[in-house]
Formats: sequence, structure tokens, C-alpha cells
Amino acid sequence: MRSARVHRIPTASPDDVSGLMEKIETGEIEPAGIEAILGKTEGNGCVNDFTRGFAVQALRTALAPFLDQAALDRISMVMSGGTEGGLAPHLLVFEKREVETPIEAGADASSALAIAVAHTRAMLPEEIGRRAQADAVAEAVDVAMAEAAIDRPEDVHYVQVKCPLLTAARISEAAARHESVATADSLKSMGLSRGASALGVAMALGEVSADLVTDAAIGVDMALHSARASCSAGIELMHNEIVVLGNSGAWCGDLVIGHDVMADAIDTPALYRALASIGIEASGQLSTEQRGHLIALLAKAEADPAGNIRGARHIMLDDSDIASTRHARALVGGALAGVVGHTELFISGGAEHQGPPGGGPVAVIARQKETC
Repeated sequence: MRSARVHRIPTASPDDVSGLMEKIETGEIEPAGIEAILGKTEGNGCVNDFTRGFAVQALRTALAPFLDQAALDRISMVMSGGTEGGLAPHLLVFEKREVETPIEAGADASSALAIAVAHTRAMLPEEIGRRAQADAVAEAVDVAMAEAAIDRPEDVHYVQVKCPLLTAARISEAAARHESVATADSLKSMGLSRGASALGVAMALGEVSADLVTDAAIGVDMALHSARASCSAGIELMHNEIVVLGNSGAWCGDLVIGHDVMADAIDTPALYRALASIGIEASGQLSTEQRGHLIALLAKAEADPAGNIRGARHIMLDDSDIASTRHARALVGGALAGVVGHTELFISGGAEHQGPPGGGPVAVIARQKETC
């Protein structure tokens, strides 16, 4: 039987792998078992945020002595740029281990955190932000669910997608082949790529009918969305990397995941509901003991496209100096940090088709009773 482990490791810089290496040296992490590494880096989170690629390069270099090339390539390394406000740069290392004697087994066994990753083929520039990308992501989600032995879509609580974006060079390459792209604006392409990826998740999980996902709907019809997708676009890849997290009776361990959906950027009751779904009941800021049980918080953030939050005007979309995604990460990060009592939160900006407009999914992973 498989068991998942999650390690939250603070970083001093995008290339800081010292915490990861220390855990490998002490045996707390086995490199061969690493499935995915999610990280928050302190770049701008926009097209030219090179902290993401820098962090991936540092991680691959650090792990190379322990793994062959194929094993290294299988690890999904999803770096999300932007730690505005008080958000703390950190890594979340997801590890899978085989265990021989579970305490509970059989049909009545408790579910535990399950994880699997999948990669799509490389996208052509003209496919980014369009239905072809959504289809590729949907297929990869199906593959990852099967690998994780998650049989029901409702047992999936979070799907992280790292997706590509368009650059001037990629747009020119498509034009040389007489192909058009979804947009000539590289910054806008990030949103379209995130949106297409999120709708791919939504199709795979049965949240949105596939016939509604058209090129024209992507980035426009925000009534179409996933309650469990979290998508981050980056310059450092051309394929899509998918990390599926859910609960499965085929896994054991002391970790479980739950989720809810924030209706807007200050919807902290959604976080309380997510926490309650995995056994953490709270009304104010989590106690020291409760914080000890909470391993990870992952959420999406975006500036409400209507230009207001509960009727009060915001200026995030009108600021010509700072991208709205940066404002949104700081706002949501502060709101959620006030509940959990720390700032090592995986808050990703840009929530196109990821939750309702202005809101977004929030997922929590916590320790419960050991089942292995």
C-alpha cells in the first residue's frame, strides 16, 4: 500500500535547496519517492519572472546525484512566482512511499491523501489558451487519477497545473508556420493558458460539460469554472504538468486533504469549512496545536473583474505599476494567514475559470489519525 508524505520547507532564496538536502541527508525524504515539488518564489509572477526557472534548475541539480534522468524528469516541479505582502517563500515536497503493513485494510479502510502526477505533450504556440490545451490537460488528469487510485471525481480536492505561456519568440514561430495564436499579448496569454488548463480540469472532474469549452468561451465565460483547479503559467516549459491530490482508500497514512471555494478575496469562512471537513474546527485564529496539524494551505487569488469586493471599489485592475495578480496574492495571503497563524501559504495568482470570478479554490492538508 502507498502512503503520502508532505514536507513544508522554508527557503532563503529561489536557489536555496539546503532545507531539502538536510531532510534527504537525515532520511526524512527519500529522493526516489518524490512525486512533486511545489514552491513559492519571490519573483514578480509575471512573464519575465525568472525565479521560477532558477528554482527548478537548482532543484534538478540538487536531486541529480540521487536519480537517473528519467526519474528526475518524472518529478513535477511547479514554481509559483510572487510572495507579495507577508507571504513566505517555501517548498512543498510531496513524497510517495510503499508501506508493508497498514493498520487498517479492506473496504472499510479510512481514506488518506493520495497523489499522482502526469505531463501532457508539448503544446504548440497556437494551442496555448485554446480547447486543444484543455483537452490535453483533461486527459492528463484522467491518467493521474488512475495512477493515484482515485476512482471518484468527488474524492479529488486539488489539481495543480503548471502551464506554458506565449512569448514574442513563440508567437513569431507560429506566424512563420502561418498559424495564429490566441493573443499577441504575452501577459494576457498567461490568463488564457491558466483558463484553458482549469477548464481541462473541470471537464475531467465533470464540473463543466465538454461541449461548453470552446475557444470563444476560454477567458470570457467565467460562469464555467472548476472548484478544484489551481493553474500557474510560466515561461520555463511548453507542456503542462498536472499534480492531482485527493483521498483514496488505496492509500494509508496520517494525511488527508479537503477543500472549499472562496466566493471572493476575503471569504475566510470558506477556509474554516475546508478545515472543518478534515477535522480542524476553529472560529478564530488556529491554536498552536491546530497549526501543528495543518501541513499545507493552497489557494487561488485574483482581482475581482467587476472592480469591487462586496460593493466596495478596489483599484487592483487600474494600477499601471503593479500587476493585479500581485495585489491579489497579497490580499488573499493576508486574509488566510490571519486564520491559520503563519505565512508559508501556497497562494497562486490569476484564477481564470478557477472558482467564481474574484474568488477561488482553497485546499488544506492536515495530519489525522495514523492508518499505516
